[in-house]
Amino acid sequence: MAQVESSPGKAEIEPAFVARIAGEVGARPTQVRAACDLFAEGSTVPFVARYRKEATGGLFDEQLEAVAERREYFLELAARRDAILASISEQGKLTEELEARIRAAITKQELEDLYLPYKPKRRTRAQIAREKGLEPLADALLAGAREDARPDELAAAFVSEEKGVASAEEALAGARDILAERLAETAELRAELRATFQSEAVLAVKVLPGKEQEGAVYRDYFAHREPLKDVASHRLLAMLRGEREGFLVSELVVDDDAQATRLATSWGVPLGTPCGREVEAASADGYERLMRPSIANEVRGEARERAENEAIAVFRANLEALLLQAPLGKYSAVGLDPGYRTGCKAAVVDPTGKVVETAVLYALPPKADEAAAAAILERFIRQYGVYAVAIGNGTASRETEAFVRRVVSAAGLSQVVVAIVPETGASVYSASAEARGELPDLDVSLRGAVSIARRLQDPLAELVKIEPKSLGVGQYQHDVDQKALARQLDTAVESVVNRVGVELNTASASLLKRVSGLSERLAKSVVAYRDQHGPFGSRTALLDVPGLGPKTFEQAAGFLRLRDAAYALDRTAVHPERYNVVEAMAERLGMSLEELLGNPEAVARIDFASFTDEASGLGRFTLGDIRQELERPGRDPRPDFVTPAWREDVQSLEDLEVGMVLEGRVSNVANFGAFVDIGIGRDGLVHVSELSHRWIADPRQAVQVGKIVKVKVIEVDRERERINLSIKALEPAPAPVAKPRQAQASRREPQP
Repeated sequence: MAQVESSPGKAEIEPAFVARIAGEVGARPTQVRAACDLFAEGSTVPFVARYRKEATGGLFDEQLEAVAERREYFLELAARRDAILASISEQGKLTEELEARIRAAITKQELEDLYLPYKPKRRTRAQIAREKGLEPLADALLAGAREDARPDELAAAFVSEEKGVASAEEALAGARDILAERLAETAELRAELRATFQSEAVLAVKVLPGKEQEGAVYRDYFAHREPLKDVASHRLLAMLRGEREGFLVSELVVDDDAQATRLATSWGVPLGTPCGREVEAASADGYERLMRPSIANEVRGEARERAENEAIAVFRANLEALLLQAPLGKYSAVGLDPGYRTGCKAAVVDPTGKVVETAVLYALPPKADEAAAAAILERFIRQYGVYAVAIGNGTASRETEAFVRRVVSAAGLSQVVVAIVPETGASVYSASAEARGELPDLDVSLRGAVSIARRLQDPLAELVKIEPKSLGVGQYQHDVDQKALARQLDTAVESVVNRVGVELNTASASLLKRVSGLSERLAKSVVAYRDQHGPFGSRTALLDVPGLGPKTFEQAAGFLRLRDAAYALDRTAVHPERYNVVEAMAERLGMSLEELLGNPEAVARIDFASFTDEASGLGRFTLGDIRQELERPGRDPRPDFVTPAWREDVQSLEDLEVGMVLEGRVSNVANFGAFVDIGIGRDGLVHVSELSHRWIADPRQAVQVGKIVKVKVIEVDRERERINLSIKALEPAPAPVAKPRQAQASRREPQP
C-alpha cells in the first residue's frame, strides 16, 4: 500500500530538513512542506500527485516519492540525533559546541562520526589504557613533541605495579593506543579519509588459488583493477557475487603511506622529535588497525548500496514498462500453455476473465492428434465468440502458433488475433494460494493457461497477482537488499495501478490492494461485500463496506472506475469531491453530464478560470485535470495493442543467420543493453553500443520492456547459445560532422 503511516509519520519535519529536501528534488520549501503535511495526515503519493496539485504546486510523482522517502530519512535522523544528545548529556560530556555540531548534522553518517567518541563500546585497548591512568601520558607525548622531551622519562612516572603498568615501554604502548583511538574517532579526519577512498581507491580483484576452473564464469575478474568510482553497478554486483560464492577476493587500494603521513601531520606537532616519533607510530597504528578497515568497509558498503539502488531502479523501470503493456481489452480469449508430451493446455475466458471451458489439446508430437485438437479449438472460437488466442512463449510456442494459424485459416476465421505472450511467472501464479482461491476446481497446469489468456486481455490486472521478482525483468535481483527491492517494486506497482485506474466491479483483491488508501484487508472486504451484495452501483456505495471510512474513501475513490455506473462522473477520474464543480459546468452550458463528457467542442466553451476557488483548493492544476478528463473520460494511458510479426522461417537458434532482420519484443533491459524475444525460445542481446548511433547513457533512453523493435542479427554463437543483435544497424548513419579549420590547424607540427 502506498500509504505513509510509519511510526514517525505524524512528527513535524524541521525547516532545515525541508529546505534540504527542496534543494534535492528541485522544488520550493513551501511545496515540500505542503507535501510533508499531507503525508503526515496519511495521504498517499498517488493521491497527492493527482488530487492535491494545488497544495504542492504541481509536484510530479517522482518528486513526491523522493519527498516521502527523504522525509522518513530526516525524521529517523532527528530521532537518532535526539537519542545521541541524551546519551552524551547523561555522560556529562555535552558541550554547547558539540551540541551545535550534532544539531547541524544532515546525514546519518556525519551524526554517527560525531557520536563515535562517546558511543558505549566494548573495552578497547585505549579504554584499558585509560583505566590504567595513561591518558595524561598521551597528552604529555603531544606536548613533549614540541619540547624535545624524552618519551621514556615521561613514561617512567606512570609505571605502577598496582595499576598493571610494568614498564615504561608498556606505558608508552598504552599512550599510543589512546592517541590511535583519538585519531580514528575524529569526525573531520574520518570524513577526509572517506572522501579520499571514494575518489581515489582502486578496486583490486583476483581469483582465489585453485578456483580458476570452478569459478570460470567470473574469469573477466580473475586479475581486475579499476577505480572504484568508475565501476559500473552490474560489474560491481557480479564481482561481489563471485566473492560471496568463494571464487574471488577483493580489496580497496590507496596509497597507505601517504594517508598515514597525512594523518600524523594532522596533530600539528613536530614528528622528528623522540616524542613526535611516538605520535607518528600511534598515527600509523590508528590508520592501519582502526581507521582504514572501518572507512574501507564503509566505502565498499556505500558502493554496494549505490550499485544495488541502481539495479533496483532498473528492475523498477522494467516492471513499470511491463505492467503498462497494451491490453487487448474486454474480449473473449483462449489461453494456450504449449507442451509436447503432456499436450497443450487450453482455457477459454469470457470478456471479464471468467473461465468458461478448459481442455488439453494434443496438437504436437509425440502424441499428436491434430484433427481432434483443431476441432476443439475451432469449437471454442465459434461457440464463445473468441476474439484472440494467446500462446505462452515457452517451450513449443512457435509450433503451437503455427498449428493455431492453420486452424483459423482453414476455418475461415482470419479475424481472430493470434498472439504469443510472455508467460513468465505463470507457473508461479498457478501454484499460488491466490490461484487456488480463484480457480479451486482447476488443475495447476490449466491455471497457467487461464493466466496466459488473462494477461493478453489485461496484463496489469493479471501480473499484479504475481510476486514482482518472479517476472524476470531485473538484473542481480537476488543480490540486492530484499527489503529495499520489495519496497520499490511495491511502489512501482501502486504507481502504475493508480495511473491506469481500476474497474471496481471486476477487480481482484490483488489489484484493489494496490489502489491508493486500500490495504489488503480492506481490498478483501470490498470483494466480499461485492460478492454478497452484487456490483457497486456508485462510488459512494463504497462507504457501506465495513471498515472503509471517509479518509480511505477520499484516498481511493478517484482511482476506482464504474464503467456501467448510472451517474456519468463515476465512470471518470474526476474525484467525487469535485462532482459539484463539473455539474455546475454542465448546468452553465445547459446540457447534461452525459452530453458534456467526451465532447471536446462543448468543453472548449467552458470558462474554467471562472471556477477557480482558492479556498477549496480549486486552481489551475485541478481545473486542467478536470478539463482533460471531460475531453477524454476514463482514458487508458497504455498504448494500443500490437504484437510482433515473427518470421515463420525462424523458429529456433539453428534457423538464425548473420544479417537476418527480425521483429521482436523487448523482454528485459539492463545497464549494458536490452534483451529481445525474437520468437525462438532464447532472447538475443542488443548491447548498449548497438542501440543507437547516438551515445546513450541508459538503455531505457532507447527502449523499454514490451516495446516492439526491428533488429539485425550480427552474431550467433551456437555453442554458448548467445545471439547478438543490433538496432542501430537498421537506422541511417548520421551525416559526418565537418571538422572546424581551427581544430585541424591545432594538430600541425609546431614551427621552430
